[in-house]
Amino acid sequence: MKITFIGAGSTVFARNVIGDCILTPEFGNFDVCLFDIDPKRLEESFLIISNINRTMNGRANITYTLDREYAFRGADFVVNAIQVGGYEPCTVTDFEIPKKYGLRQTIADTLGIGGIFRALRTIPVMKSYADDMEKYCPNAILLNYTNPMSMLSGYMQRFTNIQTVGLCHSVQSCANHLLNILGMNEYINKTKWEIAGINHQAWLLSIKDLEGKDLYPEIKRRASSPDYNKDGNDLVRLEIMKNFGYYVTESSEHTSEYTPWFIKDKYPELIERFKIPLDEYPRRCINQINEWNEVRDSLIKDSHIEHRKTEEFASYIIKAVTTDVPFRIHGNVLNTGLITNLPQNACVEVPCLIDRNGINPCYVGELPEQCAAVNRTNINVQLLTIKAAETLKKEYIYMAAMLDPHTSSELSIDDIRNLCDDLIEAHKGWLPEYR
Repeated sequence: MKITFIGAGSTVFARNVIGDCILTPEFGNFDVCLFDIDPKRLEESFLIISNINRTMNGRANITYTLDREYAFRGADFVVNAIQVGGYEPCTVTDFEIPKKYGLRQTIADTLGIGGIFRALRTIPVMKSYADDMEKYCPNAILLNYTNPMSMLSGYMQRFTNIQTVGLCHSVQSCANHLLNILGMNEYINKTKWEIAGINHQAWLLSIKDLEGKDLYPEIKRRASSPDYNKDGNDLVRLEIMKNFGYYVTESSEHTSEYTPWFIKDKYPELIERFKIPLDEYPRRCINQINEWNEVRDSLIKDSHIEHRKTEEFASYIIKAVTTDVPFRIHGNVLNTGLITNLPQNACVEVPCLIDRNGINPCYVGELPEQCAAVNRTNINVQLLTIKAAETLKKEYIYMAAMLDPHTSSELSIDDIRNLCDDLIEAHKGWLPEYR
């Protein structure tokens, strides 16, 4: 078995995924190939993961390469964790140019003007990888961790022949996080729940204790009471639950920019009221870069690095496919009638059963209509961004931005078009030519 990791310069994440695989005894002897375009970061990842493999008595044969053919040839699984354009120049561009128009963002990797342009510069790269996979490993399963998840996974599922599933860890932690902030810790890891929707905006449709008691009434009572959540955590998501009846999977800093109600120049007091961390992602990037620079040398030289298995789905998927022992995940897949009141060409996040046949999505049916309505506002942007990447026509970039809930709530049509033009110009060399 061969696992290829694309974007292996993302050392912490590569360490988690490959470390999990090393701690899966069912894999026996297996091959890992690390690939990146940054030779320095690639070698650092190789050294650290090799140290983990030795420390944990792993049976992985680990190699690293800048050669795409070597990386893909014969792969059974390909893990994708690339970030096209990195923090500089592209992430900085995604934040700074919109600021000139008065448009503020928090994370800008999933939706909004930042999410649109991250998708537009990433899709061509992923398409080129898919072309290579069709040559060298046509039966491999692509495990996509790169954002914007729905746009990238949706493009791959509609326009390539590669079996692709998008993976995110927000589903695994959703219910326990909600219970924790409301002081219902006695139920942590002791609930049954159902989640479905779209990535970063899937809905906690039900949550019950192990005896079948519905916990939502008590959750909602505590969420509306000043006696609980005294630290004021996760206020945007709780406000969404108050008004739409259900809790969403992704954090408040994410959720605030997927909707038109929270980041508003006309109402600056909302930023303080809901504790919205504007420019959060650039701060995280800077902190991560500084932290990595501080620990890099010690990790590379540490020949006894240990690893504990994480909640990332990758190793569990690979195990289920290779052993044919079924395992359930939540994955991002094409909506082939799985959620009946969302568009069929959308990428949706639903339960999936994994076995030797690969990814087997499960039927969900209808979402509560208000939940589907909120999802559709995001899906509009996703589908038009994919259309722009497919056709290379600027008009679809404009349309995607004009239909984005946050962007359209702040800017006029003229400003949106001008902003898109400025971003297209600033991204020269990172985008194909749009006409």
